Amino acid sequence: MRGFFSAIILIGMTCLAKGAGTVTIETAVGARQPQVTIDESERIHLTFGIGNSVYYTTSLDRGATFGPSTEVAQLKQLALGMRRGPRIAATGDSVTIAAVGGPKSGAGDGDVLTWRSQDGGRTWKGPARVNDVSNSAREGLHALAGATNGDLFCVWLDLRTKGTQIFGSRSSDRGATWSQNMLIYQSPDGSVCECCHPSVVYGGNGALHVMWRNSLAGNRDMYIATSRDGGRSFASATKLGSKNWLLKACPMDGGAVAVDGAGQLAAVWRRDSDIFLVQTSPAQERQLGEGQQPWIAADKSGVYAVWLEKRAGRLLLAASAADRPTELARAAHDPVVAASPTGHGPVIVAWEAEERGQHVIKATVVVGNH
Repeated sequence: MRGFFSAIILIGMTCLAKGAGTVTIETAVGARQPQVTIDESERIHLTFGIGNSVYYTTSLDRGATFGPSTEVAQLKQLALGMRRGPRIAATGDSVTIAAVGGPKSGAGDGDVLTWRSQDGGRTWKGPARVNDVSNSAREGLHALAGATNGDLFCVWLDLRTKGTQIFGSRSSDRGATWSQNMLIYQSPDGSVCECCHPSVVYGGNGALHVMWRNSLAGNRDMYIATSRDGGRSFASATKLGSKNWLLKACPMDGGAVAVDGAGQLAAVWRRDSDIFLVQTSPAQERQLGEGQQPWIAADKSGVYAVWLEKRAGRLLLAASAADRPTELARAAHDPVVAASPTGHGPVIVAWEAEERGQHVIKATVVVGNH
């Protein structure tokens, strides 16, 4: 691990102890699946779900405090749990939230829907439907990314035909409308991994990267496809890592992607009982440690990876040249991490926790909260 993180400076981590600086954002019963992003002004935007409702909150002081949570939308059915839940992107003065849900009660109903706010989350417009075949996103697993020019790209597991495919759509008006859907990848074996979330991130010069867990010859490995024209077309998919994971089931663990300050792609994922990371070369993997449910963010200082020792287990952060990761929480679910696009702002980790038998949302700033 030392070799990979040798370029990352230990910023603000010396004062980080177990649970230090942790903020409880939401204590309502059933608060689940936080997602967080940071805009160019270093405002932190966070979304999550409660029951069939999508919620939003923001921090204007680099994560020291968060404002009251407000309801963005209420659906008859919202996909929530096991990495299902709302996603968020912030571009300029606009914030867009995507979630999978539908007008009917009960399982099996799902479209990717988006809402947008241009007044700091006080009011929201929408929903706009992203998938152009009704109910094709009913698996509930999707991802959303924003570009510096205001473009958005959404990817999801699609079920419009037999087998699960990777589809995507682009918005050039901050989520008001979405382009005709594009098939990004179809497995020659009939289906990608059916219950692992995809990931998407913008790079420099119009690059866009989409990652998913594939299913080929019994192997459940991670693949990535890159677009050089903002998501209008994609090159052939490339496998990540040097080995295969032969598995007859879905691990429900999709990993994450990020782009660092030098424009290099970084990806983190689980294979068997270990967490792996690649940067620059798709095949040159590095083992971070045992665990699952990893997430990643990057800025000019380097890469920040978080993961769980096990579900509802210790939350770990690797963000320096130290030989061992830092423990952020004793018990957590589905952590995420976000970094400021300026490279000088905060790095924040958010996760689900349990208090007195109820799920709550917690967050801690691990770099630059002052």
